[in-house]
Amino acid sequence: MVNLFASSSLRRLLSGWFILLAATAAGHAGTFRTVVIDPGHGGHDIGGHYGKVYEKHLALDTAMRLENYLKAAGYRTVMTRRSDTFISLPMRASIGNRHSNSIFVSIHYNYTWKRDVSGLETFYYNSRSRPLANYVHAGMMRRANTVNRGVKQARYYVIRRAKNPAILVECGFVSNYRERARMKKGSFRDGMARGIAEGIARYQDARRRGHAR
Repeated sequence: MVNLFASSSLRRLLSGWFILLAATAAGHAGTFRTVVIDPGHGGHDIGGHYGKVYEKHLALDTAMRLENYLKAAGYRTVMTRRSDTFISLPMRASIGNRHSNSIFVSIHYNYTWKRDVSGLETFYYNSRSRPLANYVHAGMMRRANTVNRGVKQARYYVIRRAKNPAILVECGFVSNYRERARMKKGSFRDGMARGIAEGIARYQDARRRGHAR
């Protein structure tokens, strides 16, 4: 009987095979399957508003559009709310933390008493979440012709208590006349959803290549 394991050529073949398996595993070690989508506010908590334009409605509609794009791309999605209901901040964070190997995206629209302020901004809490914030913010900016208010660190509860990479996006100011007129259109909210989804895809690719955590 031939001793197969005595063959130096076979040993080299097996060695190369294990190296390939290890490289493949490493290449997928940083990827994720689940995106937890958190539409801000809800129920009695209407968020920023002007007249009958409520942040809670804008955020939910954008989140539902985002979910459709992510599902089409093969992601598993979890929504913290699917209707006009109030969900506490601790519950939102808890929902996100139930899912390992995931990311958390909280969707909001902004408000300030300064009526001339406009633009998009994205927040993260820790350095682990910053790459996600950068990719998503860039995706949003590619879809909107508006002021770039940048990527910033903040201590918002839902991203501060997250165990996985987490961000909070602000898709424009309800308090600004021009932005309010745009965000009332489904095409604008759809653009925001597409931009966020594209940013998530680029972040996923960066993690796959080992360029982000």
